[in-house]
Amino acid sequence: MFQLWGKLWKQNSLLNDVTISDDREDTRTHKVFHALEEICLHFDLEQPIWLDANVREFQRHAKTRFGKDSFIEDVDFDYLEIQIIEED
Repeated sequence: MFQLWGKLWKQNSLLNDVTISDDREDTRTHKVFHALEEICLHFDLEQPIWLDANVREFQRHAKTRFGKDSFIEDVDFDYLEIQIIEED
């Protein structure tokens, strides 16, 4: 089972969170992108832009934060954090 945890933060307070599970036979990358899409649908957000820093951080720690600069639209939170909490 693959699980990705998405959390919205504002002023060091957790606003909302959701966990997306995926048990399909697919690559880790595809599972991450699919789960991130589901997280964004849940929070009614557009897809964030993956900056180089996000890619490096996610590869190292299986966790990254998308700040306001990762979104084209104006958002009412400080950052969206995603973290893998379970992998096959």
